[in-house]
Amino acid sequence: MNKLFLFNQSKYLFEHCLLIVFIYSFVVIIIIMTITQLHYVLAVAEHQNFTKAAEKCFVTQPTLSMQIQKLEDQLGIQIFDRSKKPIELTEVGTKIVNQAKNIVNEADRINDIVDQQKGFIGGEFRLGIIPTVMPTLLPMFLKTFIKRYPKVKLKIEELTTEEIVQRIKDGHLDAAIAATPLKNDQIKERVLFYEPFVGYVPKNHRLSSKQKLEVSDLNIDEMLLLEDGHCFRDGVINLCKALKAQNTNEFQLESGSIEMLIKLANEGMGMTLLPYLHTLDLKENEQENLRFFNEPSPAREVSLIYHKSELKIQITEALHTIISGIIRGAIAFQNVQIISPIVK
Repeated sequence: MNKLFLFNQSKYLFEHCLLIVFIYSFVVIIIIMTITQLHYVLAVAEHQNFTKAAEKCFVTQPTLSMQIQKLEDQLGIQIFDRSKKPIELTEVGTKIVNQAKNIVNEADRINDIVDQQKGFIGGEFRLGIIPTVMPTLLPMFLKTFIKRYPKVKLKIEELTTEEIVQRIKDGHLDAAIAATPLKNDQIKERVLFYEPFVGYVPKNHRLSSKQKLEVSDLNIDEMLLLEDGHCFRDGVINLCKALKAQNTNEFQLESGSIEMLIKLANEGMGMTLLPYLHTLDLKENEQENLRFFNEPSPAREVSLIYHKSELKIQITEALHTIISGIIRGAIAFQNVQIISPIVK
């Protein structure tokens, strides 16, 4: 009986010792894996180069390499396959990088919680804006926002929608202004306004005699388009429902700017469609070439978008409030048909 009792006691103690060892090992791994090391890992994963990653992290390349090697040694695995050029993640390295993004985001959230508790709205905020929105919307709200929130250090960059989505997912943008819906489960969208498409029809065009346009009037072969990469171009193509149509014209004109499209239309090279805000600064003689659509007007939805983790949400909310308040005085179209910015 005593032997059985002693055996059970020994088994109990042994199991608890194993549990303690497991917990201790887990805690040690967490302690040795610093946030700084994870930042270094994410930088190398992004740039696939230790030297470029070190430059982005503002450390020397030997320091970055040593810290990553130290982490790999402590974990007993290889995060990167250094034999490949450019450097690639190993299978387990891919899983570690995905988890590292979550850990870094959650660590950043601690600062957000403290800032929100203090009611502080400030610090660096990285904002991306698509090219067809930047020149019209930015001058409308920037001065007001800076005056209202002087402690926020805005870093604004003009980027395509594809670049914006990738940078938000990678944690390199805090928010962006883009055409939506994007239907991306990693990104949240808050609508700012609906911006109608407006026809710009020169006097010698077949539609110049019409006071208002119908979508059925449009012919993709007569349309001057923005070049690839612009979501407004994709919206126009979706509107015309002619993505795979063959051009019958002897030429096809595309441009990187809306201003150039207007100049080409003025030269009789075709018609184009403009976002409504771009029509407000046209010359008086150019205003005569504008043709609105019958309702419901085709329009794009412009939103403030950000990662679902909602980091720096207090600044995002402030930005949304400022822009929404200002834009109401310039654009108030409601009876619209939203055109997708994604090529179908």
